[in-house]
Amino acid sequence: MSGKADLIVENASILTMDADAPRADAIAISRGEIVAVGSRAEILEWKGPETRVLDAGGGSVVPGFIESHMHLFPGGAELDHLQLGGVKGFDALRSAVREYADKRPHAAFLQAQGADYAVLSADDRITRHHLDQILPDRPFIMAAADHHTMWANTKALEMGGLLRGKTLGPGNEIVMGEDGLANGELRENEAFGPLIQLSGEGRVHLGISTGGEPGTKPSSTELAADCEIMKRGLDWCARHGITSIQNMDGNLYQLELLSLIEAEGGLLCRTQIPFHFKNFMAVDALEKASVMAERYKSEWLSSGMVKVFMDGVMDSWTAVMVEPYADRADWTGEPLFSQQQFDAVAVEADRRGLQIAVHAIGDGAVRSVLDGYQAARTANGARDSRHRVEHVEVITADDIPRFAALGVIASMQPPHPPGTMGFPLEPTVSRIGKDRWPLSYAWRTMKSTGAHVVFASDWPVSPIDPILGIQAAVLRKPWAAGNPEQSFSLMEALAAYTVEGAYAEFTEHRKGKLKPGYMADLVVLSTDIEATAPEALHKVRPVTTICGGKITYQVH
Repeated sequence: MSGKADLIVENASILTMDADAPRADAIAISRGEIVAVGSRAEILEWKGPETRVLDAGGGSVVPGFIESHMHLFPGGAELDHLQLGGVKGFDALRSAVREYADKRPHAAFLQAQGADYAVLSADDRITRHHLDQILPDRPFIMAAADHHTMWANTKALEMGGLLRGKTLGPGNEIVMGEDGLANGELRENEAFGPLIQLSGEGRVHLGISTGGEPGTKPSSTELAADCEIMKRGLDWCARHGITSIQNMDGNLYQLELLSLIEAEGGLLCRTQIPFHFKNFMAVDALEKASVMAERYKSEWLSSGMVKVFMDGVMDSWTAVMVEPYADRADWTGEPLFSQQQFDAVAVEADRRGLQIAVHAIGDGAVRSVLDGYQAARTANGARDSRHRVEHVEVITADDIPRFAALGVIASMQPPHPPGTMGFPLEPTVSRIGKDRWPLSYAWRTMKSTGAHVVFASDWPVSPIDPILGIQAAVLRKPWAAGNPEQSFSLMEALAAYTVEGAYAEFTEHRKGKLKPGYMADLVVLSTDIEATAPEALHKVRPVTTICGGKITYQVH
């Protein structure tokens, strides 16, 4: 032993996620790293006159949660928006929107999040006419929980120049009404992007909408405001026990903001920001991804990943399927990239040594992404690339074993299956169709083949809370008798938020476990999570979050 600990956590039920020493009572931390894990008596030998001792009160201590798929900048901004999760029926929607608007009489543009596709009823889709009845004279937009569809009132459509429609790229749509005007439903970013710009949050969404940088240099006031949004998002993460973020939208501007926050000592979570490659870009745009990877490669702030969207979502028929939708027999969806185009991107990104993460929800999109990864392996040779497919909500039996064979990570979200965590069954289950239910959100089926399955929330699409995600994974039930069981055990779900998250970013030698030499990233929980009934897991709360040996959140 050399020196003394800066911090000791004792009286704990420690789940180290380390198979060689799975449990302990106490842990010692020095200079941002774990120096010892063991019994209370062993760890108190590290105590010196300056050592801070934290009593866990018998609660569980686990590795800091690794949020492997989220959107930090938009999520931070949306904490101030109207939240419509759980709002059902026109009267409830009208009440919520008007109350929100009345409290913001001077807001130039009003936004809401989390609207159900069936917010009115299972049979009625909302239109601008409904929203005009609620708020006729102020621009208002509301986003579906999945963030792939927005609905706008007439005022907003007029301001955005969308009321009479607009030519868009593949996979995007302004839904038109029988009167020849937009009916208010806007599918995917190109359709609702102009309204995001009008909302004043254009810079916030650049990392997902264009992958580009601000058109003009932000003023010092704008820069400070954007840093505050980022800080708000980071604080929200720390409050939920998160110590590492794998962000799934990005640009250089986000990295620059986070770098400023880090310089001030305010970077509460280790954060990876990707380069977002869009379908209008040429392959040589990947040089920017290489620049980002070279410039940002510390254990606190890094890049090195290329994010791509191959399709949309089931509920708006923008996910790409192998066979037609069950409720739309002439439609399989429209991919955002042709196979030839995506293959070229995958080959070049892989050649540059970059990791690739692709949003693919439909089984057709998943197949196309795997084909692109195979093309990269054929062109460049096999390597430990750990390319990823994000969501994998539907897959074919033939494509399941390809994940393990190609070393591809399945990045999946326990809050997303319909019927879980408040997500309604309809319209998604009817879009998918009963024949595809057995291979929908197939976490365990994927894991059983040897594929790496990592869990995340996709915040702000669904609640960020990893413990709610763990509960959703443990309580998952099949939609119908005879469908395979896809639930995870408690320890499997914990691993998917810790060990597998570390593997997904090539840092399994430094985090995801509590063992000497690893980063001191951990979370103290309010009680013993193993002794908690699955139905009560949502009551387990982070009481202290520690990242790099520093307390980033603590209940007072």
